[in-house]
Amino acid sequence: MTTLSVIIITRDADEHMENCLKSVEWADEIIVVDSGSTDKTLDICHQHTKHVFSYTDWQGFGIQKNRALSHATGDWILSIDADEHVPPELRTEIEQAIKQQDYTAWMLPRLSRYCGRWIRYSWGKDYVLRLFRRHCGRFTDDLVHEKVVMTKGLTGKLSTPLLHFSFSSVEEVLQKVNAYSTASAQMQFQRHKKSSLTRAIVHGLWAFMRSYIFKRGFLDGREGFILAVSNAEGTYYRYIKLMYLQERYESQHHSKHL
Repeated sequence: MTTLSVIIITRDADEHMENCLKSVEWADEIIVVDSGSTDKTLDICHQHTKHVFSYTDWQGFGIQKNRALSHATGDWILSIDADEHVPPELRTEIEQAIKQQDYTAWMLPRLSRYCGRWIRYSWGKDYVLRLFRRHCGRFTDDLVHEKVVMTKGLTGKLSTPLLHFSFSSVEEVLQKVNAYSTASAQMQFQRHKKSSLTRAIVHGLWAFMRSYIFKRGFLDGREGFILAVSNAEGTYYRYIKLMYLQERYESQHHSKHL
């Protein structure tokens, strides 16, 4: 019998945790790795699964998800975030997919909600690799924007969207823009990438154009424009923060040689 483990990493997500866990209660095993929640998240998790682990030495999304993966025992892994739900139609597709022998991974379409509106254009055709055979894949160790890397096999596509309740307010958007731009800048700095004010402006403008014009984000109405602006801001600040990281490093390196 083919078994499925759901893995979830979380922190202070009691707003979404209950619905998330209920949407996957049919799985053979649910693994939750918490990063130091101070709200009711852990209480909610313990009500739905006995496999709750805590790692508070945050080293990035990739490492944290690999920690969750290390606790899983199922033949297949379904990785979801605390603000994501698996609708019944997707459950049916997943159960059928893991019975097939030709594939070792499946891409899931994702439909995201942004400040009260389902976004159908701005993020384009948002497919994410979240379902894979446990021994055939692992997450990259990236601080942010981690992804699953498969070692072998074919990857297919499912058709029912994973529901993503991404941002419920502008305040949450601004917090994520700041946190993600910082993590992305640090990751790019570690990879010896370069930046400048000009690059920040150009990439920020391109992020807006790509989201609002080329992906037809204007069809998402008011929220499509707001999302395009927040995408541009996140990109702009990522390059600005990278620029200052470079300058700080070069200044310290120069001072050591005086």
